[in-house]
Amino acid sequence: MNIRSAFAAAQSGQNSRVSTGWLSSLKDRQLRQIVTEALAKNPDLQATAARLKSAREGTIIGRANRLPSVSASGNSSVSLSEDDVSDSYGLSLNASWEPDVWGRLRDLEVATVADYEAAVADFRSARLSLAINTAQSWCNLVTAEKQLVLARETLKSFQQNYQIIQRGYKLGTLRPLDDAFGRSNIASAERSLKSRQLARDEAARSLQLLLGRYPDADVVASGDLPAIPNIRAGLPSDLLERRPDLSARRLRIFASAKRADASRKNLLPNFRLTSSGGSSSSDLLNILDPGNFAASLAASVSQNLYSGGELTARSRQSLAENENQIRLYERDALTALREVESALATDTSLKQQEQHLLTEVENTALAEKWAESNFVEGLDEGNRPSILEVLEAQRRALNARASLISLKNQRLQNHLDLLLALGGSY
Repeated sequence: MNIRSAFAAAQSGQNSRVSTGWLSSLKDRQLRQIVTEALAKNPDLQATAARLKSAREGTIIGRANRLPSVSASGNSSVSLSEDDVSDSYGLSLNASWEPDVWGRLRDLEVATVADYEAAVADFRSARLSLAINTAQSWCNLVTAEKQLVLARETLKSFQQNYQIIQRGYKLGTLRPLDDAFGRSNIASAERSLKSRQLARDEAARSLQLLLGRYPDADVVASGDLPAIPNIRAGLPSDLLERRPDLSARRLRIFASAKRADASRKNLLPNFRLTSSGGSSSSDLLNILDPGNFAASLAASVSQNLYSGGELTARSRQSLAENENQIRLYERDALTALREVESALATDTSLKQQEQHLLTEVENTALAEKWAESNFVEGLDEGNRPSILEVLEAQRRALNARASLISLKNQRLQNHLDLLLALGGSY
């Protein structure tokens, strides 16, 4: 896999050391509080933490397989005869141990440790993803709130315009067509307001789901969207080391390689030491008397001669799994590089679009102001705008403002996508 020395879509200065602490760089106190709450209460993250605990217990199991096992058992019996009743008590101890002659058990233990370390990396990745997703959800809610406010302003403005249209219509200076357009604009604004309210509530519920709250849409996002700070993307080679999901992939490659080694060593002879001992007595108090104790020690070796090809097949299967993990890593690494390149290119494009849109907002606002003032004040008939021109100027100005709100959020969403693609800390 060929890795470039720098990101192709990076702008000047963006290939320097990657930015960290992005949450603080957004300078939004309420956003920081929301992200902190999500990290503490999100059900999915808590499930990932539970899987981490399970993987940690797996390391204990892997280590225990290399240690001796000891078991104890006891029994008692009563014998009845015509003349007597006799009691008998017994105690036995059994121990076994498999000397790890070929290192098979060691390989399996190392694999379980690598599994645990991969689970730790997965948890770090899940925390970063949750923090980013929460920030994105928060920005969506702020945007939806702003669009809702603008929708209310739009309806109010159209209602005020319609009052002017009605007066002109009654005086005979405006046509039925103008009156119909005025009523149509109000109906459209009312529909848009309902749609914006629904979008706002859905954005709130999505955020509440991440926070582990009941999704009743009862959450308010006050303030503006955070300003977007400059970001440094670092180098592609650093990205592969920094992203926790890629770290988890590398650890799983290592774990699968160790399991492949262990599976191959299953073809070799197996050694085992066993020991057993016990005592018996008719008196329970004498059962621990060394004089009543007898013990034995044995060693055994076994070699599988024929199992229908099972052991060989399992060895080949584990090698194939290792190959699978390697290919998955290559896929994920290329995906990570694509995510960064795409986000960098999108950021450049959105910046340019924002500049054009700011010009559009400025000019549509000027056109709206000119059309409204000159329609009300009444220039000579040759220069006086029609009511339809006034309504069109107003519609364009409002649409441009709505587009600017959406574009600012789009830039923030892409900025956060880039931060997620870069990995690192928040």
